[in-house]
Amino acid sequence: MSNKAKQNKKQVKKGGNQQAQKTSRVVKRGKYKHVRKIKTGIRFRRPNTMKLSKNPEYPRKAQSRLPRLDHYSILKFPHNTESTMKQIEDHNTLVFIVDIRANKYQISDAVKKMYNVTPIKVNTLIRPDGNKKAFVRLSKNDDAMEIADKIGF
Repeated sequence: MSNKAKQNKKQVKKGGNQQAQKTSRVVKRGKYKHVRKIKTGIRFRRPNTMKLSKNPEYPRKAQSRLPRLDHYSILKFPHNTESTMKQIEDHNTLVFIVDIRANKYQISDAVKKMYNVTPIKVNTLIRPDGNKKAFVRLSKNDDAMEIADKIGF
C-alpha cells in the first residue's frame, strides 16, 4: 500500500472527511431540532381545537322562515277618502294602507316598481286599528291624479 493511501485511511478515521461526518450525524440524530416554546405568561390557555361547521341530519324547525316582503305584499290597497283626494289634488301625494312590517325605503321602492313613478318622500303612521298608512309624495314630473285614476281611486 502506498503512502498516500495510508494517509487517506488515517484522515477518514480521524474525521478528515467533514462532509461525510455531517451527513452521518444527520442520519443518526435527524435534521431538525425540537425547540421549546418560551412561555412568558403565567396563565395556561387551552389551545384552539378544530371546530366543524354544522351539518344537521334534519332541520330543527318544522317550518321555514316567512318569506320576505315583496312589492305586492307591501302595498295592500290605496286609501280612498275625501281627505286623501284632497292630498292628491293639493300636495301630489298618494295614500296607501301598507304592511305593518314595511319601512319607508321598502314602501318607496314598491311604489316605484308598481306605478313607475319617483316618490320624493314617504311619511308613515300607524292607525288606531293597527294598520300602517303611508303618504307617498310624488315628484313634480308625475301627476298623482293620473296615477290615482289608473289605480281606481
